[in-house]
Amino acid sequence: MADMRLIVAGAGGRMGRALIRTIAETPGAVLAGALEAPGSELLGKDSGVLAGLPENGVLLSGDLWPMSGKADGILDFTVPAATIANVAIAAERGIVHVIGTTGLSSSDDAVIRSVTRRAIVVQSGNMSLGVNLLAALVRRVATSLDEDFDIEILEMHHRQKIDAPSGTAYMLGRAAAEGRKVKLEERSVRSRDGHTGERNSGDIGFATLRGGTATGDHTVIFAGPYERIELAHRSEDRMIFAHGALKAAMWARGQKPGFYSMADVLGLSEF
Repeated sequence: MADMRLIVAGAGGRMGRALIRTIAETPGAVLAGALEAPGSELLGKDSGVLAGLPENGVLLSGDLWPMSGKADGILDFTVPAATIANVAIAAERGIVHVIGTTGLSSSDDAVIRSVTRRAIVVQSGNMSLGVNLLAALVRRVATSLDEDFDIEILEMHHRQKIDAPSGTAYMLGRAAAEGRKVKLEERSVRSRDGHTGERNSGDIGFATLRGGTATGDHTVIFAGPYERIELAHRSEDRMIFAHGALKAAMWARGQKPGFYSMADVLGLSEF
């Protein structure tokens, strides 16, 4: 099979540069385009040099349409508005769209799902293989333990992260809610301040920490009478997300149009 030709959206950012490095070191993958926001001062720069590699001749551009005509997929870790614009083009081209963007609203998610009759979309709040295994474990534990065990999700990221709680925290919260057969939107507690009263049984709590250069730490705590179970994942380098996204893209190539998650990629859907 020919190499998979991939576009990196947000190519000038930290995650974009990590994706470009990962593509360069992965047999069977080739960089077909480097997308950056229109008006960015990085437009026209060589994507290889920006990623700390030798020149590769793929210059950053703000126009997805022409580069997508010669591509098999898009790796997208950008911002919600950019992702929604990109998914429309991916659908028009009929190519794979791997979405790792966080901070998407419910209406954004509805737009993404609406195009999957034509496009192959793999979306996850976290592309790490370990985090997705953690989500499967959280779902299983939440199924096994009743509401005598309170569920709290703690996450920490670097000081520059702009959304909170993290997409991964929401992903773990959804896994817990699915295990309990409840709707996360109806049972989540995302902030506590002042005189809050006692905790409601069955709620799923979130706590957010920001500081330093932390790539991403997540802990799910099941706190019951006289005992606690803690499931945790510590990220040491954002390259784990890049490797996961590339694995998702390679898996998605040849799949039928539809909406997929990393659980599908890793065969964890029935875990």
